[in-house]
Amino acid sequence: MRRTAFLVTVTALVLGAVAAPDAPRAEAAPAAFVHPGVTVSRAQLDFVRVKVNSGAQPWKGAFDQMLASKYAALDRTPAPRAIVECGSYSDPDHGCTDERQDALAAYTDALAWYVTRDERYARKAIELMDAWSAVIKDHTDSNAPLQTGWAGSSWPRAAEIIKYTYTGGWAGSGRFATMLRDVYLPEIINGSNSNGNWELSMTEAAVGISVLLEDRGTYDKAMARFRTRTAAYVYLASDGDLPKTVPSQNLDTRDKIVAYWQGQATFVTGLTQETCRDLTHTGYGISSISHVAETSRIQGQDLYGTDVGERLRQALGSQAGYELGAAVPGLLCGGSLKPGLGPVTEVGYNALHNRLGVAMTNTRTLTERNRPAGTNSLFVAWETLTHGDNPA
Repeated sequence: MRRTAFLVTVTALVLGAVAAPDAPRAEAAPAAFVHPGVTVSRAQLDFVRVKVNSGAQPWKGAFDQMLASKYAALDRTPAPRAIVECGSYSDPDHGCTDERQDALAAYTDALAWYVTRDERYARKAIELMDAWSAVIKDHTDSNAPLQTGWAGSSWPRAAEIIKYTYTGGWAGSGRFATMLRDVYLPEIINGSNSNGNWELSMTEAAVGISVLLEDRGTYDKAMARFRTRTAAYVYLASDGDLPKTVPSQNLDTRDKIVAYWQGQATFVTGLTQETCRDLTHTGYGISSISHVAETSRIQGQDLYGTDVGERLRQALGSQAGYELGAAVPGLLCGGSLKPGLGPVTEVGYNALHNRLGVAMTNTRTLTERNRPAGTNSLFVAWETLTHGDNPA
């Protein structure tokens, strides 16, 4: 693609916008929470189960990939800790990797249970969740908020499926809920004023936990933070000369905003706060935006037609183009980007392209190239299986 590809793509995307962007606003919790309803719904799970059991692709291949992974191993031994200590980039790593991977394994087992109806997977998911809820007391060190957000995003996905679809009983479900309320929520609900991927991951966890707990007040607070943080993470030309900001961060001058946006002084639609850092961390933020939007849709409030959907679409299209090898214009990040977006496009692509009919050429190409999407070993897992071309 030519050096002008970014600006041409941006122009085309703006002309075909899903909806006119609106201002961030709080979203009210549903009158009755839908279960299972964190990122994936019962209808979506039913669709997946039929496709996998009939051998249809890409779902069967995605399921086989998941079942062959270490996360689905029925001989997995949980490794809980009372105190999970995580420094910058998980150094030191005292329980950080163990916690994230056990949470992902519980979610993997929950999905395997639903598709196969093999109770061994449900019991393994319960074993993992019970092991941690019996032990963990706190997260410490500099990465504690992010670690809590990552693990706290996976736990409620697993718990929702087991609690509301497994009829074999889960005696420890109350203790698990108490763990999420007392150990996880206090660390994440008020944010950290750090990079956008931190804030979005933490908010994703808070939204998911509030659904499982049926906590309307926490849901409302987390969704209000989500709207503000999403607007401050993905730039649209309609925002004005400078990106939107989170008031508590006190980014009250142009110089402060530019520094926060990794030194980027020219703002173009689809740019994220971390694009010029690298696409890997950008992918974390984009993924959390899509996960919260999907949870909100399942709970009865569809954000894909609001500024959230527009920002998600523009971020996906722009970042996907560069991940595919588009030349980076000199005005963007000094003309150089670090790739590594990760398996983060399925949820947003399915919602925006398949449901709303929006053309997303770059995102479609990258999504199909990466199928079946696996896991980033942090909080993203198996989204070709759960959301690939899923109309439910």
